[in-house]
Amino acid sequence: MSEIYFDNGATTRPFPEVRAIMAQVLDEDYGNPSSMHKKGFQAERYVTGAREIIARSLKVSPKEIFFTSGGTEANNLALLGSALAGRRQRKHIITSCIEHASVYNPLSFLEDEGFEVTYLPVNEKGLISLEDLQAALREDTLLVSVMCVNNEIGAVEPVEEIGRLVKAFDPAILFHTDCIQAYGKMDCRPKAWKADLLSVSGHKIHGPKGIGFLYIKEGTRIKPVLWGGNQEKGMRSGTENVPGIVGMGKAAQIIYQDHEEKVASIRKVKDHFISRVMKEVDQVRDNSGQAPHVASISFPGVRSEVLLHALEDKDIFVSAGSACSSNKPAVSGTLKGIGLTKDYYESTLRFSFSVYNTVEEADLCVEALKELLPVLRRFRRR
Repeated sequence: MSEIYFDNGATTRPFPEVRAIMAQVLDEDYGNPSSMHKKGFQAERYVTGAREIIARSLKVSPKEIFFTSGGTEANNLALLGSALAGRRQRKHIITSCIEHASVYNPLSFLEDEGFEVTYLPVNEKGLISLEDLQAALREDTLLVSVMCVNNEIGAVEPVEEIGRLVKAFDPAILFHTDCIQAYGKMDCRPKAWKADLLSVSGHKIHGPKGIGFLYIKEGTRIKPVLWGGNQEKGMRSGTENVPGIVGMGKAAQIIYQDHEEKVASIRKVKDHFISRVMKEVDQVRDNSGQAPHVASISFPGVRSEVLLHALEDKDIFVSAGSACSSNKPAVSGTLKGIGLTKDYYESTLRFSFSVYNTVEEADLCVEALKELLPVLRRFRRR
């Protein structure tokens, strides 16, 4: 059996066109965009072109797109930058209890710096309550940060309703949404969502690692957290990663071509996989949200790491939660947040799909699970 890669929530295989354009930039058009000669001008044109592609995909202005080193930096810039800009007037932030570590940890830092953070609970489907959000809003609320798609279970938060509610309460409150698992899998519309800040990472959409961007609505009060040569209009200093930027721009262009067909193909594999697992595998629980690409399944009676490596032995690659924290023993806040008991959250795997995956691969994975689980469960009982 050839390799089956079902860990696209962690990272994706770059499109061939992405690798090709990056190789050209690395080999031939390697200039610094700040250089005042034709090599620099060529590099600057690459950066400008990628910015325009990305802006079109969001239906925003290119001047509202700021390149970063990835999704983590984009989230950090959104949170820390807005906190720095608004701390004299407001020090209250609202978020959910199931955010990614690149949101949760900067907020923990801000708490140490004197900010107050309200963590909204979620229901069994991983969704926040708009009523809870309404009740949490205050006159001193500076920022609301709620992810669009959860990285572990694929819950899709009601971001458009969140944006409307926040701005109806007070237009001065900033709304940030982490779209790292949403971009490329759905239409992300910051204007319609009334979002001031939106974060994206390139390697989740078949682009390269080490590149991302932050959408910053024009006029938003935010300060930089990196200082240097004044690149990205001073918002994110540092020589631009031109190959990464070009690669991410190419990936965005490709992923949003025939986008509905691509998403339908991904969802078909996910739905087929879940349907077979729930019908044919004993003692399982489906935790999956509505995102087209993420399936979260609990297999009580066997630890997730054990099942993960058993599948790996068959060249099937999956994840035990978020890849960014899967090497740590900490319990998933998302799985606890949706109410899973210990036997379930310690036995949960994430299967995440892409345009490269097929129904046939899903069938092979199900057959492997049917073979492995009875053996592993017997072994544990002994």
